Amino acid sequence: MYLYNSLTRKKELFVPNHPELVKMYTCGPTVYHYAHIGNLRTYIMEDVLEKYLRYAGYKVKRVMNITDVGHLSSDGDTGEDKMLKGAKREHKTVMEIAKMYTDAFFEDCRKLNIKRPDVVEPATNCITDYIQIIETLLEKGYAYRAGGNVYFDTSKLERYFVFNDFNAEDLDVGVREGVEEDLNKRNKNDFVLWFTQSKFEDQALKWDSPWGVGYPGWHIECTAISLKHLGEDMDIHCGGIDNAFPHHTNEIAQSEAFLGHKWVNFWFHVLHLNTNSGKMSKSTGEFLTVSLLEKKGYDPLAYRFFCLQSHYRKNLVFSYENLDNAVLAYNKLIDKITALDPKADGAVDEEMLRELKQRFVKGMDADLNTSLAITALYDVLKAKTNDHTKLAAIADFDRVLGLNLLEAADAKRAAQPEEERDPEIEALLAARTAAKKEKNFAEADRIRDELKARGIEIIDTPHGPRWKRI
Repeated sequence: MYLYNSLTRKKELFVPNHPELVKMYTCGPTVYHYAHIGNLRTYIMEDVLEKYLRYAGYKVKRVMNITDVGHLSSDGDTGEDKMLKGAKREHKTVMEIAKMYTDAFFEDCRKLNIKRPDVVEPATNCITDYIQIIETLLEKGYAYRAGGNVYFDTSKLERYFVFNDFNAEDLDVGVREGVEEDLNKRNKNDFVLWFTQSKFEDQALKWDSPWGVGYPGWHIECTAISLKHLGEDMDIHCGGIDNAFPHHTNEIAQSEAFLGHKWVNFWFHVLHLNTNSGKMSKSTGEFLTVSLLEKKGYDPLAYRFFCLQSHYRKNLVFSYENLDNAVLAYNKLIDKITALDPKADGAVDEEMLRELKQRFVKGMDADLNTSLAITALYDVLKAKTNDHTKLAAIADFDRVLGLNLLEAADAKRAAQPEEERDPEIEALLAARTAAKKEKNFAEADRIRDELKARGIEIIDTPHGPRWKRI
């Protein structure tokens, strides 16, 4: 399996640090509002990655944080805490907001068939861990105190901008519109590890620390939570591409300074879901959530299918027209699977099944190319083999794709009118099919004419005959 590593900017053969276990970390949501479908695209693709690793035979331990404190509205360590902002909007406490939107997030994940990570840790659970890491960074000379806060000193690093060759001048907070320069910082790229003083005074959650009563910075929580549950090394760290700088950049800085060695092997970043007017966000345009799509009549799994049709490293443009096209394709796919007969005679052709699986694996091994995996799914439907083999292949692929294909087909069969499942007519259709196989076309025509006389029209399809009343 080859994966694109954002850190090296190339595709690399995936080899875990420990053959018996893949350690995987996911940057979780800041639970101050509902997740929009752009956020959820990232979680869908991370879910596919985890499921494919398990499909390939690896054991996986996946950890996710829940940001319920410390995420300021600006990456320049300024502005209002997003959690406090949500609490004011909803007239609730910060912890009530956190629970409400954490539950909403995992309900969206359930609807989208996103597996819950093995470990989910709220940031507020780990205050002692943050303090211990910050104390060590201070002792090692990688952090300093200024103006009541504790900052990470990026000048101590040989290389800070690890993901891209940024021009440092372009990132100067003093010249970016709408971002105030923090005069406590020694260097413009330094970031806060612990606040006792911030740009606002009504922070709801505060804790005692060696530096005074305060709260952690956003970046430190992912370092502490991953170290707590995954140890000192990690195979894959996931997130949206907008987290690469500054969040993941700062995670690497503080984690490797704390550990004294390389921390993460692969960085897996999912690109943006855009609208025609630009990057999707909670503050501009229509707030697109799973619930809104459902209200408009869309199946959440059709949105998952929409995401899987594109590669995770390509920006994906959302429009209702594009989603409608995905819905049409998804429904046609379900129709074709519904036409397969799970009760037909015959057994699974194991050799053909292996061949079909090889096409699927080839696509997924090529940097998680889900569009090729979808093509492999259509290849199954076109394959010259029996329905049992096709159904077995579809079930196998869907362990990774997570589209509930067989369940949807079963539901569609069950929803058909009783008359369309008339056993007498089905028996005549089966007899006609057998006659055609034996090249007894006279008998096949006789059965067709008999059914026509009874007001039944036969429709021959690539997946077998179907019928309807005239």
